[in-house]
Amino acid sequence: MRTLSFVGPGAADLLAPMSARLDGRVATIRRDDDGTATRTTPRMADGAESAEEPDAVADPERSADAAYRLTGDGEWTGAGAGEPFPDLLDRLAPTFDYALVAGFSELRLPTVVIGEDAVPGDVVERVDDASDLDFDDLVGAVESAEPHVTLETLVAEAKASEDADRAGAIATFTGRVRAKNSPDDDRTEALEFEKYEGVAADRMARIERELTEREGVFDVRMHHRVGVVADGEDIVFVVVLAGHRTEAFRTVEDGINRLKDEVPIFKKETTESEEFWVHERSE
Repeated sequence: MRTLSFVGPGAADLLAPMSARLDGRVATIRRDDDGTATRTTPRMADGAESAEEPDAVADPERSADAAYRLTGDGEWTGAGAGEPFPDLLDRLAPTFDYALVAGFSELRLPTVVIGEDAVPGDVVERVDDASDLDFDDLVGAVESAEPHVTLETLVAEAKASEDADRAGAIATFTGRVRAKNSPDDDRTEALEFEKYEGVAADRMARIERELTEREGVFDVRMHHRVGVVADGEDIVFVVVLAGHRTEAFRTVEDGINRLKDEVPIFKKETTESEEFWVHERSE
């Protein structure tokens, strides 16, 4: 799922015109003046609205039960579901091609900034006024940005494989940010990952192809996040669709080992007391 966040005056008004230029299923999320978040009815690729009732969407600071209502103009709104924003994106990712967000300046997403706000995400474009934006240019920025991928997304793609009828096993691996190696260690607050552009993607694709050529293995999918990943968040996924559990487990293990050994991804670690590139410490 591709994401784009708008921050600053008039940010919410940019969701509709941006959504109209995207080809696929689009979910929009905005922070209202009362602090709640609203998810509008998703638009399908052909311009029709989805008949599915979306889950509630909530401000990440809230902890209340979900509440739904259907407005007079046909939009579902939900408030108070009490889930962190990263969890919301994870739930949307398997279903939607795009998520457009407005009014959340604290998110680490590709961001369009109107005004002078500081944001933790990559700034795609900064303008003084929303009228200065070229939405057609933003489409290219959205398509080229790192997608938001979840384990559920990769599992769903594997299940859609043309050989899925022959598969009796799906094995997965999830790597996450470990806060400590031992109780006395400084706590790791975050890891930052950078890929060797082009080379990393090519090598990961080659590993997927070669593992899929194994007898009894029908689909292999991998994803490694880039940017800042906080303590406890997921970093990397490997999914294997296979005929039986033996080849599924073996291929998952070989997949993550080859990814770590062969794919040029560089890691910076930020602890409570210092910040350093891990590869420089190991030299």
